[in-house]
Amino acid sequence: MAGGIGSRFWPFSRTHHPKQFHDVLGVGRSMLQLTVDRFEGICPLENVFVVTNRDYMELVQEHLPMLPPDQILGEPIGRNTAPCIAYASYRIAQRDPKATIIVTPADHAVLRDDEFRRLIRQAVDAARANDVLITLGIQPSRPDTGYGYIQFMDEQSLPGGQLHKVKTFTEKPNLELARMFIDSGDFLWNSGLFVWRADVIINAFHHYLSDIAEVFEEGANLLGTPQEEEFIGQAYSRCRNISIDYGVMEKADNVYVLPADFGWSDVGTWDSLHRIGRHDENDNMVSGDVLLYDTTGCVIKTPAERLVVVQGLEDYIVAEYDNVLLICKRSEEQRVKEFVADVKAKKGAGYN
Repeated sequence: MAGGIGSRFWPFSRTHHPKQFHDVLGVGRSMLQLTVDRFEGICPLENVFVVTNRDYMELVQEHLPMLPPDQILGEPIGRNTAPCIAYASYRIAQRDPKATIIVTPADHAVLRDDEFRRLIRQAVDAARANDVLITLGIQPSRPDTGYGYIQFMDEQSLPGGQLHKVKTFTEKPNLELARMFIDSGDFLWNSGLFVWRADVIINAFHHYLSDIAEVFEEGANLLGTPQEEEFIGQAYSRCRNISIDYGVMEKADNVYVLPADFGWSDVGTWDSLHRIGRHDENDNMVSGDVLLYDTTGCVIKTPAERLVVVQGLEDYIVAEYDNVLLICKRSEEQRVKEFVADVKAKKGAGYN
């Protein structure tokens, strides 16, 4: 899934060039490229599908030139994750009705690829053998209020004991509730990574999002043909904006979670980048041509062609991209969306 804008990562992530197309981690590969790299040895390239906004299809092709255009699925408008997953699932089911599908966002970071692959293989084996919807739940390291939480039941697990039946989903709790979740020991962060068979997820759409299922059933025979683009344009105009979590996962009774710890982050905010990035001796995460003096705990990401000198800052974000410079306290980063709204209102849409 590569269609989001990532507005909390502004000004680096912009409408015309979202974060999945940036080298966010400073490793020479975009988030989208790293996502595809991560599945080497698990999923052959001929089975990789990217769902993105039609405006980004050329960008996807630039970043993944080895993918045939037929495997880049363009959404005419953003309708959240449920229609996106329905589109890809029906398209894949045209090839193989019992294909095993791994759903992954294109803008997440994984620091331990080998452990990631081991767990994905385990989830794939379970999905092939059982009519279940599997999500990967991340072992929480702190009471974070920016993530959704999954509560699981120890006493109900699939054979092997690693996959536990999900009891509840909770979206972004307050700090007190997040602390209670961590202390209880039976909550995991919701990673947005899913594994299931095509027939199982399509059946779930029929049960829990029948309106979306009906739309895609009507034109299923057009997928993979020259009529696909026109059909998808009409289909999306009839699909409501709804997430797969709210539409299916929170309602279904065959949802299981696999606890995982592979150095995951959704890199959704500047502070999350500081947590996973490489730090200097003063706890600064720096990307760019930068000289620092008396500066600690900062995230500094600036263009390589511009020399930046910073003195006397503590726990700040300094980020520049495409003619916009942001200087903001890390503790106030939740206001970035407010800044973006103000910029759009006062300066026009060219900066968002």
